Amino acid sequence: MKNHVYSKIVSMSELETFLAEQQNKTIAIAVHDFETGAEIFVNADESFYPASTFKVHVMMEIFHQAEQGLLSLDDCLPITNAFASIVDGAKFSLLESDDAEKNLYPRIGESESILELTRLMIVRSSNLATNILLAKIGAKRVNDFIQALGIEGVTVIRGVMDDAAFRLSRNNIATARGLTHTMKLIAQKKVVSKLASEEMIRIMLGQEFNESIPALLPKSVQVAHKTGWMDNYFHDFGIVYPDQRQPYVISIMTRGFSEDQENAAHQYLASISKIIYENLK
Repeated sequence: MKNHVYSKIVSMSELETFLAEQQNKTIAIAVHDFETGAEIFVNADESFYPASTFKVHVMMEIFHQAEQGLLSLDDCLPITNAFASIVDGAKFSLLESDDAEKNLYPRIGESESILELTRLMIVRSSNLATNILLAKIGAKRVNDFIQALGIEGVTVIRGVMDDAAFRLSRNNIATARGLTHTMKLIAQKKVVSKLASEEMIRIMLGQEFNESIPALLPKSVQVAHKTGWMDNYFHDFGIVYPDQRQPYVISIMTRGFSEDQENAAHQYLASISKIIYENLK
């Protein structure tokens, strides 16, 4: 493993040993601890396909546009399943079988509030909700807001399952450093407004996929986070709230676990999270 930086950490030998066991995987970690100022960076500027982690940035722009008066979170959008490829505008649809959230598909033709679609995009990682929301707010505006916040290493250019774009490698990208910077800003209540940041944290605290960062932490520890996995990419990033101390933000990104190693990948991320928690506390 290369590019290790452990700032203000007395000893991270346990983490180094654990990471060294996965020679055929690429692991990136970025941590910032608000309690001590400690930081951990491992391959933090390595670019990855972000899978569903970019949905947090979509959520940020939704709240940004609500603050600007361009939309209301109570506005309802039609539930549709026809989207335009960024390559040529050709229409494509999502497959229910590829989506972690199934309940919107039987409701095609109905409508749902922007706030509820946003919640489903985060807590159930709904691909359909994501593309519906992006059709409303625009991927370029999402990316412009990322840049305005000074977040480096994260680019959003499209929604989910645009296969024509994927074949041409026209993809969203993210780094662990960029994801941690994102969560750091939200944790500091600096994204849009204090109230908007608090609402985004509240949504992420409702995350239903908790096999990675939270899995091996004490039950009393709350984690506001967003997972993302696709093909051989498995990621998780969020804000960890240990008892009786300031929180820390953490991003873990991996490449190299195969799809049939999903349980092992989640366990690996959970173990990294536990090691970091125990060293920071």
